[in-house]
Amino acid sequence: MKRWSTILCSLMLTVFLLAEGCRFPDSGNSREYNKDIFAMDTFMTVRVYCDNRDTGEKALTAAEEEIRRLEQRFSVTDASSEVALINHSQKTTVTVSEDLAVVLTEAFRVARETDGALDITVYPVLKAWGFTTGSYRIPEQAELEMLLQRVDYRRLQWENGQLTLPEGVEIDFGALVKGYTGDRICGLFRERGITSAIVNLGGNVQTIGTRLDGTMWQVGIQDPLDEEALLATVSVADRAVVTSGNYERYFVGKDGNRYWHILDPYTGYPARGLLSVTVIGSSGLTCDACSTALFVMGKEKALTYCRNHPELEAVLVDEDGNVFVTEEIAESLSWNGDRNMKIIKRTENQ
Repeated sequence: MKRWSTILCSLMLTVFLLAEGCRFPDSGNSREYNKDIFAMDTFMTVRVYCDNRDTGEKALTAAEEEIRRLEQRFSVTDASSEVALINHSQKTTVTVSEDLAVVLTEAFRVARETDGALDITVYPVLKAWGFTTGSYRIPEQAELEMLLQRVDYRRLQWENGQLTLPEGVEIDFGALVKGYTGDRICGLFRERGITSAIVNLGGNVQTIGTRLDGTMWQVGIQDPLDEEALLATVSVADRAVVTSGNYERYFVGKDGNRYWHILDPYTGYPARGLLSVTVIGSSGLTCDACSTALFVMGKEKALTYCRNHPELEAVLVDEDGNVFVTEEIAESLSWNGDRNMKIIKRTENQ
């Protein structure tokens, strides 16, 4: 049931983007070329705007090919993927691809900055909960304690493109790969001269330029308290908008509680304190990594991180429904309904 909830939320955002993105009164000879893709266990929509049919269609084909390529490379369940092969290399040093090198470097950077809130070695715990297979269960405490002994990104040996995993350690890039994919697609579009495009990778939205009429893209932010509604819309250009929420992948246990896939690498349980985190910035990879890390950090540590990182904009919703917004992006948000919003002031401005 949760998978279909995720699909419906993705479709709702896609419909919103379509409705908002097709009003181009001064579009000239340019037109929209779009493609819907199911990959990485989510629905994706890619839209480009240009005045040449061949350019538009080739750009979409290149985007889908890149999505499929990266899905195969980073999949943890495909035994032939690079990540799966690394997970079975155990103690053997391997030379990673350029794709993995880029993502690993960012994963390590964000992990260090957030005291391990983002930890790509949490995969054994994720498996125990059934989030990789759909066979959901609540692991016993003793099992979690045993698995947590294998979780610590600092145990990975990573230097000069060479990676070594200690015995029993496995990695997963689920918190980064869609952001990296968005960056790659936008890069391919720019190489083809595309100056107006929007890419929705199921909660990860990236934009190139503005809409053809010169206005900003309007991107919806899901309301974590109402899966059928938007919390707000944000006006952006040349930005990534990435959200991590407790509504994305979850199951309800026999105890009636909801358990979601964003796990705290210290406890092995779903991270608590926040319901959703939206990060806005120039890099999809960075936004993807930081949205997960901030969610795991909880409200107070996440607010401190936001105050000290002016290169990122953020919208945080806590368990009481309070909304926290970085001061620069506040004016670009249009709210749906009445919410208790508080401004996150940057450290240097206090």
